Amino acid sequence: MRIALVTLFPELVRSAVAHGVLGRALQRGLASVECVDPRQWATDAHRTVDDRPYGGGPGMVGTPGPWAAAIDAAAAEGLPRIHLSAQGERFDQAMARQFAAGPGLVLVASRYEGLDQRVIESRIDREVSLGDFVLSGGEFAALAIIDAVVRLLPGALGDERSSEEESFTAGRLDWPHYTRPVEWEGRKVPDVLQGGNHAHIRRWRLKQSIGRTWLRRPDLLQALGSGRALSAEDDALLQEYLAEREVKDNG
Repeated sequence: MRIALVTLFPELVRSAVAHGVLGRALQRGLASVECVDPRQWATDAHRTVDDRPYGGGPGMVGTPGPWAAAIDAAAAEGLPRIHLSAQGERFDQAMARQFAAGPGLVLVASRYEGLDQRVIESRIDREVSLGDFVLSGGEFAALAIIDAVVRLLPGALGDERSSEEESFTAGRLDWPHYTRPVEWEGRKVPDVLQGGNHAHIRRWRLKQSIGRTWLRRPDLLQALGSGRALSAEDDALLQEYLAEREVKDNG
């Protein structure tokens, strides 16, 4: 997979992608991350790449010439050009899988008030946002997307089940995880996880996943059911989870 990132801070990006799962994936050649700096196409002595907005107001706007040239240099046939923007559609796990199935991405990390609209109209295929908040620039959003996508590539994780058994993959949040020691600060690992009965463990994990999702992100269950009721098993597990939670809270 080829990923090109148009950014004014290439050193920040190169440092960030050198570590952890992402860094190992790049070392193995599963993906490449290339940085393209719009300043290379600035035409004045100060290498200016932004200017005050027409109509007045605070902030600066990315100027068309350098940014369009940088996007053109980064682009390759078949690669979608993605602008990181608060006005974009919400990034989620389904989008990460969609990107991971493709040949690569061109990510554009603008700053301040963003890009001149004419660049967006002529050079951008899609605008994407991490959520309903504002960052000073698109680099951290781009890095989050790169990490979410690259870890889905075959061979990126030590155990491929890691990407299959985690939050959002099945439309639900993940279940709680435990490791050694069995008891810590008076809190014990649930007995079911110590028993070795895989059917019981599967059932417990599914129940915890459904229950957590109902409490923390009920919108995910609504989307999972597409307006319909949960399956009989899921509903039974949810009712059991809620009953156990009530007993615990009252105990």
